[in-house]
Amino acid sequence: MKILISDTLEEAGIQIFEDNGFEVVRKFTISKDELLNEIAEYDGIVIRSRTKLTADILENAKNLKVIGRAGVGLDNIDLKKAKELSITVLNTPEAPSISVAELALGLMFALARYLTVADKTTHQGEWNKKDYLGYTLHGKKLGLIGFGNIAKQLAKSAISLGMSVGVYSRFSKGQAAIDEAKNIGCEIYPSVEDALKDAQIISLHLPASTHTENIINESMIKLMKPNSIIINTARGKLIDEKALIKALTNKEIGGAALDVYREEPLKDENLINCLDNLILTPHIGSQTNENQVAAATMIAEKMVHFLKK
Repeated sequence: MKILISDTLEEAGIQIFEDNGFEVVRKFTISKDELLNEIAEYDGIVIRSRTKLTADILENAKNLKVIGRAGVGLDNIDLKKAKELSITVLNTPEAPSISVAELALGLMFALARYLTVADKTTHQGEWNKKDYLGYTLHGKKLGLIGFGNIAKQLAKSAISLGMSVGVYSRFSKGQAAIDEAKNIGCEIYPSVEDALKDAQIISLHLPASTHTENIINESMIKLMKPNSIIINTARGKLIDEKALIKALTNKEIGGAALDVYREEPLKDENLINCLDNLILTPHIGSQTNENQVAAATMIAEKMVHFLKK
């Protein structure tokens, strides 16, 4: 069987395919047009976030049996078309939990203590000590919107720092998920609005969907405390970016940190030029050596198991 690797993947994952007798084709920079023409040759494809498997590409995938997403998000795959064509979609939601949670925690520290702007101005020869009166995270309330693997890791870290944690989630797994959150030490919020009103720090951990798009909009931001901060390491479409810029510019909230955007790479100059305690990082949540290897090997093992079965 023939496997296409269309985005950069650690060799440890590729080796698993080869050790199991699969023919592997590495085309890490393949264009959409090239993929459209070649996809019919493959039994499986491994992607990350760069490759977009749209309906027209999948229509041409006459032999494709499985899509492997080395990561969590599936919004770059037309899932409806894949299901219609009986193409199985696999991903690795367990792989980036620690690395993304650590980034979210780091962004909390950076916002609370003005680390990025303090670093920049000090490098410029300034000494603005009195301008950077931050606050300790110990004793603060963290509100998690969504409670998947990443949020659970973040909750545990926050509690170990002496923070309190509240969670809003639809809890699709029912009472068992609620019990798990409570056992970790989390309070349960009945709504997003309750989380925004109560917590000083909000961290988003939801997938992108029609139900979650702009879940943080202008009216929702107005519910937040004046010194509160918001962090998004999940999906860009969760936040109305224009409303966020307005709130930051008008000092309605204390700050924000974004690792994900509605359009990537980021081109929105309004975001780029917003300097009001806004931290921007280029979707680096899963960019650790350990996570890259874990995602690659996990997706390879899952695909090999599926194709051999």
